[in-house]
Amino acid sequence: MGSIAPKQTADRPESAYRKHLPDLDIPRFQIMHKQDAQEYAADFKQNGNPPWIHGLYLHWLALLKEPFKGVTSDGKVTPGLYDLQDEGVPIQQIVDAADQLVAQLSDEQKVSVFYHIDDPKWRTWSNPEFLLSHKGIRLDEVTEPVRKSTMALLASILSPEGYEKAVGAMRINGYLGELVNGTKVCNEWSYNICFFGEPSTTRPWGLSFYGHHLCLNIFFYKTQIIVSPWFTGAEPNIIDSGPYSGTRILHEEERLGLQLMQNLSPDAQSKAQVYKLMKDPAMPKGRWNHDDQRHLCGAYRDNRIVPYEGITVSSMSSDQQQLVLGILEQYLLYLPAKSRQMQLDRIKKYFGETYFCWIGAFGDKDPFYFRIQSPVILVEFDHHSGVFLTNKEPAKFHIHTLLRMPNGGDYGHALRTQGEPVHQDYVWEG
Repeated sequence: MGSIAPKQTADRPESAYRKHLPDLDIPRFQIMHKQDAQEYAADFKQNGNPPWIHGLYLHWLALLKEPFKGVTSDGKVTPGLYDLQDEGVPIQQIVDAADQLVAQLSDEQKVSVFYHIDDPKWRTWSNPEFLLSHKGIRLDEVTEPVRKSTMALLASILSPEGYEKAVGAMRINGYLGELVNGTKVCNEWSYNICFFGEPSTTRPWGLSFYGHHLCLNIFFYKTQIIVSPWFTGAEPNIIDSGPYSGTRILHEEERLGLQLMQNLSPDAQSKAQVYKLMKDPAMPKGRWNHDDQRHLCGAYRDNRIVPYEGITVSSMSSDQQQLVLGILEQYLLYLPAKSRQMQLDRIKKYFGETYFCWIGAFGDKDPFYFRIQSPVILVEFDHHSGVFLTNKEPAKFHIHTLLRMPNGGDYGHALRTQGEPVHQDYVWEG
């Protein structure tokens, strides 16, 4: 996967993160080395360390009490943006793969893996390494056949290139665990999967696959698929040693975003650049926070109001608009090809209401943030400071990305209101 990495050295750009490897003797990494994911999460919830993450967790729980509405630009949901449609998704193949996975589970696992399609727990995914919401099964706690069946299910759902990206994120997470001697908490299989509704070719259902730096919420209705919200990150974003050396993700989004910003006219650049610094004194309170940094629409932010900023895509040249589509295609990579194209066709209809904004400088080596936002899609890209690594300033080897479908599109919510209602609380009956 990816190009072969150069020889391991901190002097190479690909290995710049090695200058920021942490001291493994500090308590955090000693605890990660000794505790498994369940113990690590219980200790965190009981003792509240680190305090800033614990405070964020409590805030998330408060946000969860709000009924789902969806991300909006002004607090008002625009109706009628999403339609039921035939996207040619191989739903029978997907249901068969789901059934094969479920058939390998114990009765206890079968009960714990299913939730009602409208259960608010769908919204409790999160991207830190802390297992804050333990739903379904966790892949590092199950048998090898169950893991293989889970990955076979993902492979049946995602595009080949989207599946490769997801596997890359999982492998990089495992590599991070090795770097910090914390593989009991951070590893290639430290991900949970659960179902919302019963896998069906005719009725709405979905699943959540989530863990550190990879969270996918996937909804189906007949031959239609929604993958939103999703989060994908990496710290570092490349593996430069070991069996998966050369694995790299999120670099295309980075390259295309910078290319777009550099290709704008000086006037357009000035209007798109809403803040010159990554942590700008001009930012209002809360615009930067310790966890999400510049991100606005991460975990538990299902009802966030995000005003439009920057410049419209319709004001760009045709070549620049093609770059926007190239960026969005990377963000829609998890979707099968036909679904991806249908999403892009919908997005193009709203170019007059699609905004591009930027934070930070835009030289070749500068870290940055950008957002593309319209009534039907919102994507964010952010270079982060270190969480496991020690870099205090944002760096290009720590990347967070996410996608939302505003105005109720997340979790297939807007489509669920059009499809057949699912009234019962689904319980596995064998």
